[in-house]
Amino acid sequence: MAKFDKMAVMVKIGSTGMVPVFYHKDAEVAKDVIKACYDGGVRAFEFTNRGDMAHEVFAECIKFANTYCPELALGVGSVVDAPTAALYIQMGACFVVGPLFNPEIARVCNRRLIPYCPGCGSVSEVGAAQEMGCELTKVFPGDVYGPAMVKNLLAPMPWSKIMVTGGVAPTEENLSAWFKAGTFCVGMGSKLFPADKVKQGDWQYVTDKCKEALTYIEAARESLQQYYNYKILHKQ
Repeated sequence: MAKFDKMAVMVKIGSTGMVPVFYHKDAEVAKDVIKACYDGGVRAFEFTNRGDMAHEVFAECIKFANTYCPELALGVGSVVDAPTAALYIQMGACFVVGPLFNPEIARVCNRRLIPYCPGCGSVSEVGAAQEMGCELTKVFPGDVYGPAMVKNLLAPMPWSKIMVTGGVAPTEENLSAWFKAGTFCVGMGSKLFPADKVKQGDWQYVTDKCKEALTYIEAARESLQQYYNYKILHKQ
């Protein structure tokens, strides 16, 4: 059973604006990365279902997180079918993310009030996912579409909450572009966890990089809010 309900998970994702995305076959490495991100201010983490026996690694990680990262909502990503979603939900996944939209996954998640964030590549797909109860939808791969996709999508559908994953980098320039376009949150993987840093076990680097990225996100959001306040104040 999920440790946090749907509303609590959405608040955690929205308040930080960043969801690290990571997989490793070694549970100890995965736990170290999760703790490093948590220490850096992360409160929602996506463990990707990408390797043989990945669910066994996840089972160890969620037990670890419940003890050492008490405010962390640990979810699962790279889910493409309903049985896999059900398996992870049974182990305590707080949310489910996928590279594509599968209505059957939405039904499984809705039954347990688990957030389902499907990958979408068009306005029509985002709309179809929203009709199935997906409050958060993912533009994937982000580096293919760019911030303009989010900005243009929100023009006719301003109620949409968009996660962007794929090619997102923990830099001021990149994050500012996404959040100024109206992105609700971003998912970051390899650019947040360079292979050499993971191999070296340099977890302080990961913690510091998370803190840095969250600072950029907060600044971009504040800048955007100031812009809107200015527009309202000077509206003729």
